[in-house]
Amino acid sequence: MGPAWVAGAIAIGPATMASVITAGATFGYTLLWVVVLSAFLGASAQYLSMRLGLLTEAGIATVVEQHLGETWAWILVIDAVLAAGLAQLVIMKGLADVSATVTGIDARIWGVTWAVVLAVGLVGRGYRFIEYTAKLLVSLVIVAFVASLFLVPIDPTAAAEGLVPRIPAGVDGALVAAGILGGAVHITLITMHSYTMRAREWTARDYGLATFDVGVSMLVAFGVYSLVIFLVAAAVLHSPTIAAGDLSAVTAAQALGPLVGSNAKWLFLLGLWGAAVSTLGGNTIVPPYLVADKLGWGTDVSDSRYRALLAAVALLSGLGAFAGGAFFPLLVLVLAFGLVGTPFAIAVVLYLLNSDAVPEPNSTAANLGGIALLTVTTVLAANFVRSRALSDLGDPISVFIVVFAALLGVAMLSLGGKFVREAI
Repeated sequence: MGPAWVAGAIAIGPATMASVITAGATFGYTLLWVVVLSAFLGASAQYLSMRLGLLTEAGIATVVEQHLGETWAWILVIDAVLAAGLAQLVIMKGLADVSATVTGIDARIWGVTWAVVLAVGLVGRGYRFIEYTAKLLVSLVIVAFVASLFLVPIDPTAAAEGLVPRIPAGVDGALVAAGILGGAVHITLITMHSYTMRAREWTARDYGLATFDVGVSMLVAFGVYSLVIFLVAAAVLHSPTIAAGDLSAVTAAQALGPLVGSNAKWLFLLGLWGAAVSTLGGNTIVPPYLVADKLGWGTDVSDSRYRALLAAVALLSGLGAFAGGAFFPLLVLVLAFGLVGTPFAIAVVLYLLNSDAVPEPNSTAANLGGIALLTVTTVLAANFVRSRALSDLGDPISVFIVVFAALLGVAMLSLGGKFVREAI
């Protein structure tokens, strides 16, 4: 196994942790259905992107340019780079803040230090270093959180009620729901898969292994990770007085103190630190993969241009440590923003899987799953834009999100029209 674990390392990170902890602490078990759904949809999205990568044996930017045109390729690249870049900055902020809390050294110094370590590690070791690190950290994190579940009193009746689909009223409910789903179904995970499989030299002959890889990593490992953290948060942290924007890593850790002793804060921060390290390593390679592929460069460290792009993205991520605000709410917002850009990527993948880009078009079952995935992500993204962004058009960030969503909405409609015309 391999490539799906790199995607899993990004999904099993502090952003997903922040979303599911915030959901459990703020709304109790109410959003359990979203957590469960996110694992199935995440696995479905990776399966579709895996099919496209294996059957074309090329990077997604190249495939889009060859079969849709250069403009569509640039839209996809810009969409993914924006989502991955914003996530990179906020995750680096989280890693720097945690490092500062543990050591007492200024977070900005840690941000610069981690950026240099990231650049040296990725440029010097390449893809295999990322994959091995992802497998190790993801496995350790899963074991740790499963163990924590046995220390927490779960209310099975309330948990069962949380399986009934409903989103709590207000801005926070839509934002957190979008954040949970955004951790599993994210444009960075979808676009990177074709490149990581090429790095492993997988072809259509490895279809069975690649499918197993997706199932174990995204459906099982990611699903268990999200579910366990959510149940612990809903059981221990839930309080009617907690607002989604007020939760921090330290307050979440301190709430676990009565259950696991005085070292709860440090154990929690260590877990968050590990998740941040694994996510940064995987997320860093996404923009260089896409940009290099679009420009016709190599997508491994043997190409000096790709190596320079990789180093630049790693070093620029250090700027995240200089950002203000609590990183838990920022992580949830970044995931929700990434979800806004994800339906377009899913639509592109579905279009290509039903075109002459692949020798074997999608089965009916795969198409139905893809349409369901596209529908759910579009509805949740639209709900987030309507309730979060449109509620505060005086905020520049909200305006940017609305404009970004509108442009991608037009692109999706144009792509759908193009598909219908060709089919007729």
